[in-house]
Amino acid sequence: MPKSLLIVESPTKAKTLQKYLGSDFLVQSSMGHIRDLPKNELGVDLEQDFQPKYVTILGKAKVITALKKAAAGIPDVYLAPDPDREGEAIAWHIAQALGEKEHRFHRVLLLEITPRAIKEALAKPVELNRPRFEAQQARRVLDRLVGYQISPLLWQKVKTGLSAGRVQSVALRLVVDRERAILAFVPQEYWSLAACLEAKEPPAFAANLLKKDGKNIKPAAAGEVEGILETLEAAEFKVAKVEKKPQKRNPAPPFITSSLQMEASRKLRFPPSKTMRLAQRLYEGMELGDEGPVGLITYMRTDSTRVSAEALDAVRDFIQQGYGKDYLPAKPNVYKSPKGAQEAHEAIRPSGVARRPQDLKPYLGKDELALYDLIWRRFVASQMAPAVFQLTTVDVTAGPYLFRATASVLQFPGFSVLYQENQEEEEQPEKLPPLKTGEILKLRDFDPQRHFTKPPARYTEASLIKELEVQGIGRPSTYATILSNLQDRLYVAKEKYGLRPTEMGMVVSDLLVENFPDIMDPKFTARMETDLDRIAEGDVPWQGVMRDFYGPFAQELTAAKTGMRRVKSVPSGIKCPQCGSELLIRWGRNGEFLGCSAFPKCNFTRNFTRDQQGQIILVEKTPETSEFPCPQDGCTGNLVKRRSRRGFFYGCNRYPDCKYLQNHAPVIKSCPKCQFPWLTPKGKKLLLCPRDECDYQEAVIPEEQG
Repeated sequence: MPKSLLIVESPTKAKTLQKYLGSDFLVQSSMGHIRDLPKNELGVDLEQDFQPKYVTILGKAKVITALKKAAAGIPDVYLAPDPDREGEAIAWHIAQALGEKEHRFHRVLLLEITPRAIKEALAKPVELNRPRFEAQQARRVLDRLVGYQISPLLWQKVKTGLSAGRVQSVALRLVVDRERAILAFVPQEYWSLAACLEAKEPPAFAANLLKKDGKNIKPAAAGEVEGILETLEAAEFKVAKVEKKPQKRNPAPPFITSSLQMEASRKLRFPPSKTMRLAQRLYEGMELGDEGPVGLITYMRTDSTRVSAEALDAVRDFIQQGYGKDYLPAKPNVYKSPKGAQEAHEAIRPSGVARRPQDLKPYLGKDELALYDLIWRRFVASQMAPAVFQLTTVDVTAGPYLFRATASVLQFPGFSVLYQENQEEEEQPEKLPPLKTGEILKLRDFDPQRHFTKPPARYTEASLIKELEVQGIGRPSTYATILSNLQDRLYVAKEKYGLRPTEMGMVVSDLLVENFPDIMDPKFTARMETDLDRIAEGDVPWQGVMRDFYGPFAQELTAAKTGMRRVKSVPSGIKCPQCGSELLIRWGRNGEFLGCSAFPKCNFTRNFTRDQQGQIILVEKTPETSEFPCPQDGCTGNLVKRRSRRGFFYGCNRYPDCKYLQNHAPVIKSCPKCQFPWLTPKGKKLLLCPRDECDYQEAVIPEEQG
């Protein structure tokens, strides 16, 4: 009989741990949370100092019964959900469900799932951390107070099914504000001027106009450039200064949660939700053949760049043996963690640096391997020597004007042999010939270029995460969910990796800013995160933070119930092609569309897009076509896939003239003679080829599901 019970939240993690712990421990999984606030009500007692009303999650009663059965007769129960605030909440709810008087509970913090880490964690368990549990509880209550009381207002004023969130709505505002800045941007013209010059030795090189009479110059019009060129016609181009100096580029720190999501988005094009899902698998354990399940990385929800002494020793040995002593710094590289980081956690790193990505190729899927490779390379590179460049700067005078050319030559690759940073992937400056001060240069020609200032770029998933992190909004572990919610709710659409707010998103953001200015203020939201951190440290009681927040919020909520504008549609400024009335932007199950304001007299509808200036462009309806001919006798139409409230079905594109429909996927049969595809109702046999050019008859073809 096992001496102790260890409970984790994941079946995968349970399987990995059972392999390491053997028969002394019984390892069980809670399958995530077992208790939570109810879905269909606020679940917070406002009269009893914000007391949460926890209920057993649907389907988890059987899990609790199984855990109680497993714990029967075992005095020591070890709780090892993830080592974060959410994991702390899971541990507390498990302890309450099993009975705090019947067992002795020990909290186990597994920052990595390796034999050494498991042994150390079990040897030094800690007490359940009430402040951290209360911080997570406060976050859930805050989110309920905001989401469950603002969302119904949006249902009344805009559209059923909308949602608001304490952090989600602020992120939406950032996207909306950026889009408005883009639309309001007025391009400004400016010019650049490069001189193509030759020295005594090749190659020719370009020097860019920088100054006039010691002051920076940027021509604003073609006339200014023409005046400069007239002055330079008789000018002598002379090398005024040649400066060469080494330039070091240090490696980036190992990943934390936010930087992993950003870099995976940039390099692998993974959405943050996918990145975190894959990282969870790598942390909990992957099957490695005869080794069985192995945890490949440390815990992936962290904001600390700290690395344990054992991991530093291992990676430094790996670098020296694999790359040589020149690539190993004299001392380990140390990186500063963001403000407020939980230094008890480590950075995201491989659990064993000796497991190279190429060694895991037979066992990991393509995406898991790509993410592991990124984590492994970033960690090893973070402890390597810097890359060294020789930066050459050449100043060239021509009358009152100063031109400058630069070139950078890699002298020692350092960490870049393993990990390429974004700036290193850009095109390197051109090479410069040997030059001396005072040398006279020959002018080949000029290259004037007209430019226009560009608007701020739309947020990408990576840059929005960076902005949230910089402003202290939300926690890195929540960013993936926030971005998914914005897109799932059709508040934001992804266009070429950029995030564009939909008309719905802009309406919702504007209404919330008008009626809940504090909730939508990034600085206010950041201060709330600081208060939650103070709760976790035990500095302030969580109910006090709730009281300070809810007083002003309740006043705004009361005012919004009567004062919030009703917005069921938005004028488009475009006339209806059928009746001349104005088209309105409306919202349906599949997103926004244009509908005639004269509905139901005029039923004109059309999808639309926007150009770079935000102007609406109608999307012409394309004829519904299909390779499947309608089986209805005498009908010349085709079957097309359509959707109803009950799901997808296949109907004739000549509706309402032909009302044929079927609920199953088309059944395809091919003529053995001409291979023409036939489509029939399910189970019906075809005896004649319907193609006029084919004379095949009496063909009975076995049905194949298309």
